[in-house]
Amino acid sequence: MTSMTMAKALNEGLRRSLDRFPKALMIGEDIGKLGGVFRITDGLQKDFGEDRIIDSPLAESGLVGVGVGLAMRGFRPICEIQFDGFVYPAFDQIVSQVAKQHARTSGAYKMAMVIRIPFGGHIGAIEHHSESPESYFAHTAGLRVVSPSNPHDAYWMIQEAVACDDPVIFCEPKCRYWDKGDVDETNSGLSIWSAAVLREGSDVTLVTYGPSVKTALHVAEVAATEGRSLEVIDLRSVAPVDFATVVASVEKTGRLVVVSEAPSTASVAASVVATVTERAFYSLRAPALQVTGYHVPYPPSRIESHVMPNTDRILDAVDRVMEFES
Repeated sequence: MTSMTMAKALNEGLRRSLDRFPKALMIGEDIGKLGGVFRITDGLQKDFGEDRIIDSPLAESGLVGVGVGLAMRGFRPICEIQFDGFVYPAFDQIVSQVAKQHARTSGAYKMAMVIRIPFGGHIGAIEHHSESPESYFAHTAGLRVVSPSNPHDAYWMIQEAVACDDPVIFCEPKCRYWDKGDVDETNSGLSIWSAAVLREGSDVTLVTYGPSVKTALHVAEVAATEGRSLEVIDLRSVAPVDFATVVASVEKTGRLVVVSEAPSTASVAASVVATVTERAFYSLRAPALQVTGYHVPYPPSRIESHVMPNTDRILDAVDRVMEFES
């Protein structure tokens, strides 16, 4: 085991991927000499050269479009979007080309590319620097969407994403970049597409991913002092979702609360509630609830804590589902 921050874990995972795949390369804004805004790519250009760690112009559509062409020529491009709110200029490339090229060509071309997006709030950023765009991409057939919540998963999941022959949207919770944790560099544990049961419980299944996982674990600790047992599940992959793990938990607890920073409307959280209701309706002892960001433009940094899911809002949802006794 090695203790490192999530930022360092991603750096080491990318380094290992670049070593493994000679045709893997990175392209993004300020990722070379600067090492990226969050220093995720620090030192990579020095070690792998300017033809593999490429500083691009400030043009998200352009750098993702170049990635599409590289993937069609057999490369494994890793495109970095500097901040979540800047992904939208590349939206057309992602949903029209990245997601569809493999199917459109009947498999003649693979889109073995990764698009890294720092996402979520809690860093006090200015406008367009804190967003939760994952639901847009989870909705789009042809894309895989994942999000690590801790350094160990970050280290291994970025490697699995680079090795995947399908395009992967890799959402990195920027507020967790500096959280430290143990990384087992010899054993990845779960597949990138599997959900993880981080804490077992018997009263309520608490499902989340990315930046909200740490909050959910804290909620479970607080609930335990009140005599309530919460099972915490980290989805890790939000497209596809490992529904088997979630349903098995709900069949045990009979109650479900889903947490996400993104607004509920047409979201990953809403999809989890709908699918679990379909597959485990007769196991539910209470209506499934969502605790999400509000359906408003992302607020100024001084009031973001009032919009994001927090301990009190999640505990309130737990109280509400626990009111239904059978």
